[in-house]
Amino acid sequence: MPRQAQRLVAVGLFLGARLVGAAVLTLVAQHAGRHPLALLGRSWDSVWYLGIAGHGYGHDLPSPAPGVHSDRAFFPLYPALVRALTAVLPLGGGAAGLVISWAAAMVAAAGIHAVGARLYGRATGITLVLLWGLLPHAVVLSMAYTEPVLTALAAWALYAVLAGNWLWAGALAALAGLARPNGFAVAAAVLITAGCRVWRRRGDLSRVSHRLWTGAALAPLGWTAYVLWVGRCEGDLPGGYFAVQRAWGSTFDFGRGSLHSVHVMFAHGGRFEFTVALLTVAAGTVLYALLLLDRAPLPLLVLSGALLLVALGGSGFFESKPRFLLPAFPLLLPLARGLAQMAKTRPWHATVLVATLAGFSCLYGAYLLVYADAPL
Repeated sequence: MPRQAQRLVAVGLFLGARLVGAAVLTLVAQHAGRHPLALLGRSWDSVWYLGIAGHGYGHDLPSPAPGVHSDRAFFPLYPALVRALTAVLPLGGGAAGLVISWAAAMVAAAGIHAVGARLYGRATGITLVLLWGLLPHAVVLSMAYTEPVLTALAAWALYAVLAGNWLWAGALAALAGLARPNGFAVAAAVLITAGCRVWRRRGDLSRVSHRLWTGAALAPLGWTAYVLWVGRCEGDLPGGYFAVQRAWGSTFDFGRGSLHSVHVMFAHGGRFEFTVALLTVAAGTVLYALLLLDRAPLPLLVLSGALLLVALGGSGFFESKPRFLLPAFPLLLPLARGLAQMAKTRPWHATVLVATLAGFSCLYGAYLLVYADAPL
């Protein structure tokens, strides 16, 4: 099968999985008297992004803690895309956000397939995309959220690094740094891989392409520029952005907040979504260990490791941590390779497993949006 046809199959399977999820959400939402498009387009952080798209930065909300919740905690790429789309098409902010998220999710699926197929073959590439679309928190990929955009940029940046296209890798990493706070992980993957490439050729730096140097220089610009801009607005150039994040209760505390949340859950019980979040993060940690044992390519290890470190070591709502891992699709490679092999030797078992994953993903996604009172 030609490469483009394989990619279309992968994207088609992903789109089918998300359309089934949207159909289940519609049925559950209507039964509960809720509007599915409102849930997808205007829930939790979506409201902030759409507010920035419509009115720009500088609109804060009072916080129970001292200070305010500043909208400068939200990075600018996604609201800029929403604003641009509403300027050229007769769409409201919520509809534009959904169009961008769904389009970005399909671009991400194509990029994930490209990475998986390049490393481990067609079957693994397609299976990797399918597993990504059936994660417990995959409903976020259908929402007006930033994870689809970040994943699309991360996937194609990784592919560019693997293919040696350093200018593309650096440019995509710079854009990823404008998408989300954890977008710096893409720049880290590009920079560390480039650094290792230079180190191997340290005896003859003339053999290092100028494209590698340029790509490495571009990679951190997006994230750094936004953090410094927020710092200037806050009157503290190096620390202003991090002060904004602290006002939201979001800091890197080396996992103390996460451990406290887990302790409280075991001591007093926790909600279902907390248990799923805990199992998801634990599974991500195990899968990262498998990636290390399998000696996966360095950029995949850096990206996944940085995203996992942010999820484990950051404070904030524990229930949101699986969402932070959605761009860490390389973590699914050990499962994708196993499932691809199972599909060859025991197709019926593979079919039952995929159907089970799809059922849980669709029902859990509907539960998160309609019934769970936990921030995504």
